[in-house]
Amino acid sequence: MNPDASTIAAGAPIEVDLSPVAEGQDIKVFWRGKPIYISHRTKKQIDEARGVNVASLPDPETDEARVKSGHDQWLVVIGICTHLGCIPIAHEGNYDGFFCPCHGSQYDSSGRIRQGPAPANLPVPPYQFVSDTKIQIG
Repeated sequence: MNPDASTIAAGAPIEVDLSPVAEGQDIKVFWRGKPIYISHRTKKQIDEARGVNVASLPDPETDEARVKSGHDQWLVVIGICTHLGCIPIAHEGNYDGFFCPCHGSQYDSSGRIRQGPAPANLPVPPYQFVSDTKIQIG
């Protein structure tokens, strides 16, 4: 009555080496069948995200709450639009974040909804840093 290998693999944590990801670059990996965007944010992107009046956001959340302390340059989000489940495009839109071309939702460089019909921010999956250059998702 034990689960088969594919069932175990579907929910298993994954490790991602961040060392080849250049500043300003995004990568996409898959965890539990979902696209995960990992963004190596620039100082400009971090400053822009932290300069936003959180009370003005449709789904108020600080940038600091969406990243791991001491690793502010790394944003890890589930890349599924919270409107109808489309896949947004990284580094597009008015906020240097993510743009969903299907219905026009725009997220900032912290993955927070800023404009469009999406009701919530891009979710942050459970993850942790296992070293300065490696994360474990799940």
